[in-house]
Amino acid sequence: MKLGIGLYRHMLTPANYRFARQIGCSHVVIHLVDYFKKPDPSAADNQPVDSASGGWGIAGDPNALWTTEELLAIRKQIEAEGLRLEAIENFDPAHWHDVLLDGPKRDTHMENVKRIVRSVGAAGIPVMGYNFSIAGVAGRVTGPFARGNAESVGVEGVDQTPVPSGMVWNMVYDQHAPPGTVGTISHEELWRRLARFLDELVPVAEEAGVILAAHPDDPPAATVRGTPRLVYQPAMYQRLLDLRPSHSNALEFCVGTIAEMTEGDVYEATETYSSRGKLAYVHLRNVRGKIPRYHEVFIDEGDIDIPRIIRILKRNGYSGVLIPDHTPLLECAASWHAGMAYAVGYMRALLQALDA
Repeated sequence: MKLGIGLYRHMLTPANYRFARQIGCSHVVIHLVDYFKKPDPSAADNQPVDSASGGWGIAGDPNALWTTEELLAIRKQIEAEGLRLEAIENFDPAHWHDVLLDGPKRDTHMENVKRIVRSVGAAGIPVMGYNFSIAGVAGRVTGPFARGNAESVGVEGVDQTPVPSGMVWNMVYDQHAPPGTVGTISHEELWRRLARFLDELVPVAEEAGVILAAHPDDPPAATVRGTPRLVYQPAMYQRLLDLRPSHSNALEFCVGTIAEMTEGDVYEATETYSSRGKLAYVHLRNVRGKIPRYHEVFIDEGDIDIPRIIRILKRNGYSGVLIPDHTPLLECAASWHAGMAYAVGYMRALLQALDA
């Protein structure tokens, strides 16, 4: 297994690449969607949290798809610091919102994601992560949830505020959308949209040499903001895999999200999907509680037996990348860096102990 960290777009700097290498990482997973266009300077390196009405903020330029040249340049900068770029996490809502909404630009937006996946492959990046969700990661709150009152995020009740027109995946793609909401659809309709998406995109990913990695729904409730969710119980991952069986149809396996689910068992799910070779990469974080109320905590203090998860992955021959995903913030001048260093150090020690 390999260790990595996730970096948001505004954090793609040589200094952060060197930091990753110094704490023992060999890989990085990057976000090119800019969730921090107007960041709070006191928390600019923390994970994004909803605003009252605008979600995570304004989506990107609908006409500026990520190009092979741009991706190659980022990959070379990362490699220059002794790291490897493992994955890009999430499409920009500006590029594919009508795939999620089945809107009038749906065919154009499918061509967008096909072009992006081809560029990812041409740039030599192995994995493209995505989250097929209308509401996205919505309803998180911050608080002193971790040991020593360290600031972290959580959910304290599922947000069912209707998604306004012009928003999808918790970002605004049309600031001038008419009043109204995206409306309600059935779970089966969302599964139909996903099936069509995979039918069209998986062959492109296979040709490009790219693995598509699906993230489970977080928060893992049956509905969020009045919209259905796809993978809110562990067994639902298998339905997604069965829609289009392929090496290129795999999982962005988030241990924390699976532990937040009300059914199943995080250890059984880890056993099932790792033994089948379906893990593209792994988010390793710890939580206390389950939907509708849970808090993210330090990697060594939550409900999840992290050493047990590592042993399962090791036994089943998982050789991909583990990243902390996100962590509580430590009380110091470099809160995000300290939290990430603590999490990676703990993971590194577990791997070394297991090898010994």
